[in-house]
Amino acid sequence: MLDPGIREALFLYLDYNYGKHRTFEEVPINTSRADIYAVTDRGLIGFEIKSDNDSYTRLSSQVKNYDLYFDWNYVVVGKKHRKGVEKHVPDYWGIFCVYETENGTEVELIRPHGINPKFKLKKQMELLWKRELSHILALNFMPRYPQKSKVFIRNKLLEKVPEGFLKKQIYEELFERDYTLL
Repeated sequence: MLDPGIREALFLYLDYNYGKHRTFEEVPINTSRADIYAVTDRGLIGFEIKSDNDSYTRLSSQVKNYDLYFDWNYVVVGKKHRKGVEKHVPDYWGIFCVYETENGTEVELIRPHGINPKFKLKKQMELLWKRELSHILALNFMPRYPQKSKVFIRNKLLEKVPEGFLKKQIYEELFERDYTLL
């Protein structure tokens, strides 16, 4: 399986199995690029794709970056990597395998995700635009800080808003993101 086929199958799988969610593709996260991440009402899920043509060369650095941003992570592989991939990702990463059968494309859950112990809410907030951060300030009855940087605003929110509330507000902002405002 090549990347486009894996993506298509994964999107169909998410639509069928994950209820309300929104996906984003090719998003910069530190020194990597998240192939796909999904926003759900419970958190952010990262998906790193390794097609049958890919190697594991960058996977260790990708794992470190995904771990900072997402509540849960999966590696999604073609059949070629099915047997060896678990040696390349932590035990708390989930594994999907996507492959062709006579009946079409299959998405097989090899291992469910565990809780990511390395997640950083501050990093997750980097996914938000300044307009979205300003909306979260307003939701929490805080000053707008129009002349301040995104870093300043993120730090203020982390300082003043309980983590549980802030996480839900981040997820809602990402659900509602409007690209027509660019």
